[in-house]
Amino acid sequence: MITVLAGGVGAARFLRGLVRVVPPEQITAIVNVGDDLVLHGLHISPDLDTVTYTLADQVDAERGWGLSGETWQAMEMVGRYGGVDWFNLGDRDLGTHLFRTHRMGEGATLTEVTAEIVAAWSLGLRLLPVSDDPVRTMLTLEDGEEIGFQDYFVRLRHSVPVTKVRLAGAAQARPGPDVLAAIADAEAIVIAPSNPAVSIDPVLAVPGVRAAVVAARAKTVAVSPLIGGKTVKGPADRLMLELGMEPTSVGIARAYRSLATTLVLDTADAPLAAAVEVEGMTALVTPTLMSDDGVAGDLARTTLAAVGVQV
Repeated sequence: MITVLAGGVGAARFLRGLVRVVPPEQITAIVNVGDDLVLHGLHISPDLDTVTYTLADQVDAERGWGLSGETWQAMEMVGRYGGVDWFNLGDRDLGTHLFRTHRMGEGATLTEVTAEIVAAWSLGLRLLPVSDDPVRTMLTLEDGEEIGFQDYFVRLRHSVPVTKVRLAGAAQARPGPDVLAAIADAEAIVIAPSNPAVSIDPVLAVPGVRAAVVAARAKTVAVSPLIGGKTVKGPADRLMLELGMEPTSVGIARAYRSLATTLVLDTADAPLAAAVEVEGMTALVTPTLMSDDGVAGDLARTTLAAVGVQV
């Protein structure tokens, strides 16, 4: 089994490459839930849905999330009434949230509902929310205001400086069913090319998860989300700088050196390979810009080979 710690668009694209080289039934993704929110009375799980829609070949390619071919009539009505419409939900996407919320209202856990959604799309792999308990990523702005992740990312378009990230509820959360076993029993563990502060840290913050990954360090490899010190999508580079992290693959190595033996970095960052190794990780240089599924598949194959898994 291959286990991937995942969050956001980069992780979804990596998983899309991984299923090209590894049978989906041999893959488990442990997914961030810190971005989840309740809006219009609906439980929305953006990272779980981004992975699902990407693997189902239904994602909006331009945005990297949401469904392709959407219509927006429901949101137009919400806006007409003066309701919250800055978090734009397409009509098809609303169906997912309606189903999830209804099932959770019946007593189903987020893990159970996610499995039902994955089965409906015939994806084959396992998607495990890192926890069925609420974990919420909260960001403190430079003026002292604390806001939820989606307020920062969507409403403010991640355009405001951040001084602190707090993972509300993480200390009290329990790992979801099979999460720790998926780490312990994996042949290889991959930390996907995701934002370390707001996609991977919320996964590791759930009690027991970080310790399990540390114990499995010898079989764990991380993929840097940065290319030439910049992110392909999202604010990871700027957010790392604001939080006191070096926004380069060397900074990623410092964040992950206790978790993984190898860091995969893009050819653009080849000059940083020696500095990465000073931080205690093996540097593996290869193209990481997942411009199409073939490149993503090659990246997945190379990443697994770094911990001795040949596919």
